[in-house]
Amino acid sequence: MKKPTTSSDPQKKVLSGSSLSHAWRALRHRNFKLFFFGQSISVIGTWMTRLATTWLVYHLTHSALMLGIVSFSGQFISFALGPFAGVWVERLDRRKLLVWTQAAAAAQSLALAALTLAHVITLWEIIALTALQGLINSLDMPGRQSFLVQMVEDRNDLSNAIAINSSMANGARLIGPAIAGLVVAAFGEGWCFLIDGLSYIAVIASLLLMHIKPLDLRRSTASMFEQMREGWDYVRTFRPIRTILLLFSLVSLMGYSWSVLLPVFAARVLHGGATTLGWLTGAAGVGALASGLSLAARKSVVGLTRMIQIAAAMLGIALILFGLSHTLWLSLVLMVFVGFGMLQTASASNTIIQSLVPEDKRARAMSYYTMAFFGSAPFGSLFAGALADRIGAPHTVLVTGTFCIAGSLWFTLELPKIRKIMRPIYQEKGLLPMPDITINPDILEPAK
Repeated sequence: MKKPTTSSDPQKKVLSGSSLSHAWRALRHRNFKLFFFGQSISVIGTWMTRLATTWLVYHLTHSALMLGIVSFSGQFISFALGPFAGVWVERLDRRKLLVWTQAAAAAQSLALAALTLAHVITLWEIIALTALQGLINSLDMPGRQSFLVQMVEDRNDLSNAIAINSSMANGARLIGPAIAGLVVAAFGEGWCFLIDGLSYIAVIASLLLMHIKPLDLRRSTASMFEQMREGWDYVRTFRPIRTILLLFSLVSLMGYSWSVLLPVFAARVLHGGATTLGWLTGAAGVGALASGLSLAARKSVVGLTRMIQIAAAMLGIALILFGLSHTLWLSLVLMVFVGFGMLQTASASNTIIQSLVPEDKRARAMSYYTMAFFGSAPFGSLFAGALADRIGAPHTVLVTGTFCIAGSLWFTLELPKIRKIMRPIYQEKGLLPMPDITINPDILEPAK
């Protein structure tokens, strides 16, 4: 693979800041452009299924606890298989892997559609099919994240590709639930599952149309368990990645559980229905989309550690205020901030990890990111569902929001230590000027 190109004037590159003119530069790569348009269609369907599933479970059970259990059943498998998945992904052709995972996800959605449209769906079938989706995601997530480097040949565009990918996913978060709320109200949940199943055709076609250069990696002779241990030792001992993953795990554990409780807020707190749920989910999508666009406009990963700190605190504060709100318009405004804080934490963490990790450990490192995302969230969903059954959904998000703020404060104390380690790595990659140019040693940004 070609070495990444670097700017001939590194100081100019660092001092240039954000510019909308560069916000979409990763789309000049043909393969990434194909992926972007194919995935955009597919992810709209995915968000329709997510909303339809939560509403269907709540319609069948009227239980916050069961909402948590269903969410747990899908995400726990991604957590349990995370270390194995990272090693498997590094041993497989990632494009072929993604074709198979997308085809399996399509089959899962079509099965949900058939059972629901036939009016024979039961809670246990939803749990089983959600668990199957968790198995698929355990391979799809690290495969998709590590495949980005093959779609974007210029490494300087990698962070932009991650941001655009996040923007696309969260534009779908805005569109998908809004459509799903209308479809569920008019025709029922089964049609959302059917649309989702058919939408996977777009992303599978985009993968098959790509011209991918194989990665120039030497196959390891080590056993799977030796590679798993090597990946774990790397994540455990490299302080910047360890610190970022710990905060992201806490935010996933506590800060993401609000989504499980949204049907309760829509029905009991705000006295609405599926359309209200769609508006709340869509409002979070507006914030997440704004976050993705702000990241896409950045020219460099420099300064993203500060954004992680701010975003985690923003998420916590917005959740606390959302728990206190009983007015629809105010809840929608707060959901925008929740969505922004949630996506900013996830995408900034992803970008920094990808900018630091060596290629031969990329899939394994991203499998731990997947574990933090899909692994902590199920326990948070179970915790939130059980707690909401006891103290109510509003008081539950007060608790989870407080934990997010505490995590942000801890990360603030860790920032000077991890930046000291990151500076020479970024200098070597051309993301920061070399030491002959004055740099504030504490903030990884040019001195004022």
